[in-house]
Amino acid sequence: MITVAALYHFTKLPDPAAYRQGLLDLCAAQGVKGSILLAPEGVNGTIAGTRPGIDAVLAHLRTLPGCAGLVHKESPAETMPFGRMKVRLKREIVTMGQPDVDPLAAVGHYVTPQDWNALISAPDVAVIDTRNDYEVQIGTFAGSVDPQTHSFREFPAWWQANKDRFHNKRIAMFCTGGIRCEKSTNYLLGQGVTDVFHLQGGILKYLEEVPQDQSLWQGECFVFDERVSVGHGLIPGDFTACRACRRPLSDTDRASPRYEHGVRCPHCADEYTEADRARFRERQHQMDLAAARGQRHLGGPD
Repeated sequence: MITVAALYHFTKLPDPAAYRQGLLDLCAAQGVKGSILLAPEGVNGTIAGTRPGIDAVLAHLRTLPGCAGLVHKESPAETMPFGRMKVRLKREIVTMGQPDVDPLAAVGHYVTPQDWNALISAPDVAVIDTRNDYEVQIGTFAGSVDPQTHSFREFPAWWQANKDRFHNKRIAMFCTGGIRCEKSTNYLLGQGVTDVFHLQGGILKYLEEVPQDQSLWQGECFVFDERVSVGHGLIPGDFTACRACRRPLSDTDRASPRYEHGVRCPHCADEYTEADRARFRERQHQMDLAAARGQRHLGGPD
């Protein structure tokens, strides 16, 4: 069984590049794969491997400046959900594009999964899903507001255009693992919104800890690895991913005449050129050949 660990931690890392190679070397030695982002504001990532491998990498991450309190969330996978290990240097560990936003200064009130249902059921609370539109489409909390954003960068503009809808409301926000809400709640505090709350540990922690018969979650939760989605108990879900656009696909999507495995899906059928399609077909051909040899092609999922 493979252990998948999702993690983030906001801290000051003056020289993120100084830690990149050490992380890469350790992950390679431990057989850990996935993706880790390093930025001046901290660390963010999802990694997968054996229990000893994950423990070794987490222990190393907690030696980085200010990261002793780094927390993570775990879920199981039957097979390795990543094809390689990447450690990338970024300006932000989750890109909002708001230089004045600082989660280290202040964030909203954390709400545990056990207390979340009562909060979002209150009549004076507006619940906002801070994830991208394609994530929201396969699952969200009953009654939540979908900003229909394509990226997190669009959230501030959406709020400015829609803030009057939430006058005299307490605001409760959620995302997959909690990292976006660290920034979105700080942003709202900076806009003068005082009663701001967010789900501690995100959807993943809620699905892990709240029994299905007590849950207000509807559908599945999109995850950024080969599992594509998870449900209650963090059991892998029923969605696959389009190899072209990475959007989640249902059985209905895969049955569409606009679907071609590895090349296009109903969501992106009009988004790429024929040259792109030819490239995608060749990539899928190479992946099929590698699979026939019992190997994993690096052009596949990260």
